[in-house]
Amino acid sequence: MNIRRALTITRRIFRGLSHDWRASMMMFVTPIMSIVVFGLAFSGDVRDVRVVVVNQDEGYQIPPSTVHVSISAAVVANLDTDVVKVDQVATEAEGVSLVRRGKAYGVIIFPHDFTSNVYQKMLDPSVSVDTRIRVELDKSNVNVASAIQKAVGDALLKASSSMGVEAAITVDASNAIYGKDAEFRDFFLPGIASFILFILTFILTITSFVGERTSGCLARLQVTPLRESEFVTGYVLAFSVVGLLQTALILGFSVVVFKITVVGSILLAFLVISLLAILSLSLGILLSSLARREAQAVQFLPIAALPPFLVSGIFWPVEAIPAWLQPLSYLVPTTYAVNAARSVMLRGWGVGQIWVDLVVMAGFIVVLLILSVWSLQRARG
Repeated sequence: MNIRRALTITRRIFRGLSHDWRASMMMFVTPIMSIVVFGLAFSGDVRDVRVVVVNQDEGYQIPPSTVHVSISAAVVANLDTDVVKVDQVATEAEGVSLVRRGKAYGVIIFPHDFTSNVYQKMLDPSVSVDTRIRVELDKSNVNVASAIQKAVGDALLKASSSMGVEAAITVDASNAIYGKDAEFRDFFLPGIASFILFILTFILTITSFVGERTSGCLARLQVTPLRESEFVTGYVLAFSVVGLLQTALILGFSVVVFKITVVGSILLAFLVISLLAILSLSLGILLSSLARREAQAVQFLPIAALPPFLVSGIFWPVEAIPAWLQPLSYLVPTTYAVNAARSVMLRGWGVGQIWVDLVVMAGFIVVLLILSVWSLQRARG
C-alpha cells in the first residue's frame, strides 16, 4: 500500500468537507446542539402543574381550648408551589369538570369533617372514621400524576409534623378521572408511535426526493409543462398512502401485541397520526430542496428529529422542561400530534376536544407545502 496515495484521498475528502457547510454543521454544531437539548430536556422536574382544591373541611375546636384548627388548610399551605399551582373551587363537581376539560391535572378533596375525624382518631385509634385526602387525577400523563401525588404526600407530612398530628391520614389517589388502569407503556406508546412514523416518513420522503434530483429526473420534469404544485401534490398523494399504511401497521401492532389502552376512537387516533405523517413528508419535501445529494439529505435528520424527540412530551412531560424552553415545544408539530393522540387514546376525547391540535397540524402542513412549491419555483427560476 502506498501511504502517499492514501493521504491524497484524505486531503481530497477534507477539501470537500471544507466547502460543504452542511457537513460542517453536522460535524460540529449538531453534537453541541444535541447534548445541550438533551441536558435541558431531561434535567428538570415537573413544575407549574395546575390542580384544584375542594376544601369543605369545617375545622375543629380542640376542647377545652377555643383555638380553631384546620389540618386541610395546613396541607394546602405546605403544597410546593414550584410543582403545583393551586386554585380553590367550591364543589367537587366543579373541580372534576375542570380536570375533564383539560384545565387541570387533578383535584384534591377534603371532606367537611376531615379535621374533626383526624382528632377523633388521635383520641381513639379504634374509632371508624374517614381520614382520607382524596386526590382524583388525570393519569394520562403518569409523570405529572406522580408529581402531584408526591407533592400532596410531602405537604401532608409537613403539616402533620408542624401541628403534632399523629393519627393515620392517607392520600387516596385510586379513583383516577382519566387513565385509571393505564400503565406507563400506555402513556409512552402513543408518543413513540407518532415519533417513529414522523421520522420514517421524513427519511423516506427526503431521500426519494433527492434521488429525483441526483438522477436528473427532476431537471427533466422542470422543462415540461408540469407545474411545481402538481409535482408536490403528486408526491404528497403517493407518500400519504404509504404514511396511512404505516400508521395502520403501527397502531394495529401496538393495540394487538402490546395491548395498549384505547379509551376513545381508534379511527380518530388513526387520523391524528396520519396527519403527522403528511406533515412529516411536507417537511421532507421542503428540506430536500436544500440538498443536492443523499448524503446531504441525511444531514438534516438530526435537525428534524432532535426537537420532536426531546421537547414534544414523548418521553418527558412538557411541564418538566425548563420554563424558558417550553415555548419551543409549541413550535414543534409533534407536540400537537402527541397531545391529541394521548387525549384520544387515554382520555377518550373526541374531535370537539382536540380540534385545536388538528387545526394547528393542518396549518403546519399548508405552510410547509406552500414553501415547498415556492422553493421548487425558485430553483427553476
